[in-house]
Amino acid sequence: MATIKKYTKKDGSTAYMFQAYLGTDPNTGNRIRVTRQGFSTKKAAALALSRLKIDVDEGSFIKANEDTFQAAYDLWLEQYRNTVKESTLNKTIQLFNKHILPTFGSMKLDKITVPFCQKKVNEWFGIHSKYTVIKNYTSSVLKFAIRMDLLKSNPMDKVTLPRRMAEVGKEEELKYFDKMELQRFFEGSKEYAEQTNNLLYHTLFRLLAFSGMRKGEALALTWKDLDFTNETVTINKTLTRGLESRLIIQTPKTASGKRAIALDPITLSMLTTWRKRQATDFLKLGFNTMSGEQLIFPNTKNELMVPTKPDKVLDKIIKRNDLKRITVHGFRHTHCSLLFEAGASIKEVQDRLGHSDIKVTMNIYAHVTEKAKEKTAEKFAKYVNF
Repeated sequence: MATIKKYTKKDGSTAYMFQAYLGTDPNTGNRIRVTRQGFSTKKAAALALSRLKIDVDEGSFIKANEDTFQAAYDLWLEQYRNTVKESTLNKTIQLFNKHILPTFGSMKLDKITVPFCQKKVNEWFGIHSKYTVIKNYTSSVLKFAIRMDLLKSNPMDKVTLPRRMAEVGKEEELKYFDKMELQRFFEGSKEYAEQTNNLLYHTLFRLLAFSGMRKGEALALTWKDLDFTNETVTINKTLTRGLESRLIIQTPKTASGKRAIALDPITLSMLTTWRKRQATDFLKLGFNTMSGEQLIFPNTKNELMVPTKPDKVLDKIIKRNDLKRITVHGFRHTHCSLLFEAGASIKEVQDRLGHSDIKVTMNIYAHVTEKAKEKTAEKFAKYVNF
């Protein structure tokens, strides 16, 4: 069974391709699977497929480039795309195109050796923090090739995975605001909103800092997700990148990502004010924003906002107020750390932030308690006072 599909080439033009199972080679007993692409029309692809079937029937089929890593990857990808979300598929394809296919793509499967794989893994180790992920994806294609009777053994199974040595005393610093810095930021943010006559970002940053939700979760919110009566916001979707880097809305990655978050009265009041302003401003542009399906934080065309836009505005406010630089994601860490300082339990913080792995929560908790430890000696000396 063969399916002809349209795809987009690197230069932006469209073309057609197909993958087909053509039976068993009578000479070798191996299954005949072919992948052909680059056809300008669907009709041309169908014609090429028909010719291949005739060649097989007449015994004149010549196997060409079907024993390469690229061919195995093409077959593997068709199975893989049915097991993951579009955003994950997009990231995986980008990883293959950038790190794996330039080296392995044109290689014959039986020419991929253990020493060659070891050399490539060592190179990935030196240039990429996710070298293990790259190695595992390469191995997945080779394992698939074995299942398809295209390869006898997986050379990646015998590779020694390099390990990074932990540097004593060196930890990745979490970038977030403390209580005073957060207060200074919102004073500057309010001033920026008044000067630009734009309440959107001031409201967005307030919601992020006082709810701990992810940027993608906030940018996917619609007004029906807010319950002003019960003072909660429901998180059930997120903004992300899909195939060809298009913006899409999809469900959270894990079940814990779906949650209802209680909001404070001031944040709710700011959201109410923003809704009224949004209705007025967007009506001038020809948009009726009073529907519950209306995005709370759209772009100026009332469409999904590019995720990098809030970070650019954040940078402007930070520079104008001489604050340390954090990203928009830093508001999530800020919320988490201040929750701990306020006495919230680890479980409460985990549930509120939607962490599927408590290790993520504990990592931030460790940073907060470490800062508290630094003040212990000072507190003691000040109490004893001699």
